[in-house]
Amino acid sequence: MKNLIILGLLGYLSIAFADKETLVLVDNLNIRETHSLFFKSLQERGYSLTFKLADDANLVLSKYGEYLYKNLVVFAPSVVEFGGQLDTEAITRFIDDGGNVLIAGSSAAGDVYREIASECGFEMDEESAAVIDHFNYDSLDEGDHTRIVVSPKNLIDAPTIVGTHNTQPLLFDGTGLILDKDNSLVLPILTADSTAYSYNPKNQVKEYPHAVGRKTVLIAALQARNNARIVFSGSLFFFSDEAFNSPVSKVHGDKIKSALSGNKQLSIHLSQWVFGERGQLRVQSVHHQRQGDKKSSNTYTITDTVVYRIEIEELKNGKWQPFEASDVQLEFVRIDPFIRTTLQKKPNGIYEAIFKVPDVWGVYQFKVDYDRVGYTRLYHSTQVSVRPLQHTQYERFIPSAYPYYVSAFSMMVGVFLFSFVFLYYKEESPKSKAE
Repeated sequence: MKNLIILGLLGYLSIAFADKETLVLVDNLNIRETHSLFFKSLQERGYSLTFKLADDANLVLSKYGEYLYKNLVVFAPSVVEFGGQLDTEAITRFIDDGGNVLIAGSSAAGDVYREIASECGFEMDEESAAVIDHFNYDSLDEGDHTRIVVSPKNLIDAPTIVGTHNTQPLLFDGTGLILDKDNSLVLPILTADSTAYSYNPKNQVKEYPHAVGRKTVLIAALQARNNARIVFSGSLFFFSDEAFNSPVSKVHGDKIKSALSGNKQLSIHLSQWVFGERGQLRVQSVHHQRQGDKKSSNTYTITDTVVYRIEIEELKNGKWQPFEASDVQLEFVRIDPFIRTTLQKKPNGIYEAIFKVPDVWGVYQFKVDYDRVGYTRLYHSTQVSVRPLQHTQYERFIPSAYPYYVSAFSMMVGVFLFSFVFLYYKEESPKSKAE
């Protein structure tokens, strides 16, 4: 018995550690020092980081059909081509199989970065282009005004992704992104101000910039349909120790000043989200029954009153806890939804709906499809049959049919009277009249 318990614990721990295995690709190993605070925050949360050069000839993501890592961090903007078996197609396949990716670039990012961005629904500016803002730059930038100050108001309104209480200004030095308008899965996490634009700071502006104003996305994200997550930052500097510890002092405008930037706080929140520590939902249990019954049923009769309950949990601080929301909906679907209702929140993450089955028989589904920004898509469906009433279940007399009943019985009475008169009425003969 003890051996079985030990084996079970070892199996659980192996799965837990497998979710924390992370491959970090860098230009050079100095990035371990220049970005040590970010990597330290990952290690403190239990992640096992494997650092490798991006052009290492022995790079592999999987062996014998199994992935060696759950997460991938790419901090190598100057790489021309990945080494080993790693390329854009391999990273795309890694995402399609549920892997999470955090990528940080710079104005020097090469074509391999643009290929990855294109596959994820983003578009990077040309090489050497940077985000420039002559009105919102840091006082330490005395050159091209590429070290810009971004207000936390420019963050996406999604606390699950960026956290709460973001009040400190952010420092950004890198290139800009544009999102694919036709891709509903991409999210603009952080955008530039209306005075910013993306261009090569060494060249005179002769053409319309790649990105202008608030359309200039600094950090973008994507949550795939399989719930894999990608965060793409145009700035490697954003995650550096220098950005974490640097004071902020904006030159023009409202002249924002802060003893410390908000980069560290936001970086931690983004890493928690992209690696699946936040925003994970799951269905713990589902139960449906006729009102008044105790056992569930797979077959209902039209006009039955049904009680549907679903228990939803959210991953918080490494533990599954009851999910709190007020906008979870249930659909009772045949081909189209016959009933759509908001589930009533009950204690312990249980949501309930009580409704009457439609007066149309067929094969239906209880369907919960919860898709909100920052959360994994929650989808659950249960198929049931709805049959018509049996002949013994119909009402003997329907009130709305009383006029027809009256007409039928009046016809019967009329026929009876007519028959009685026809059979027994006898006319007097002419002879009897003469007498």
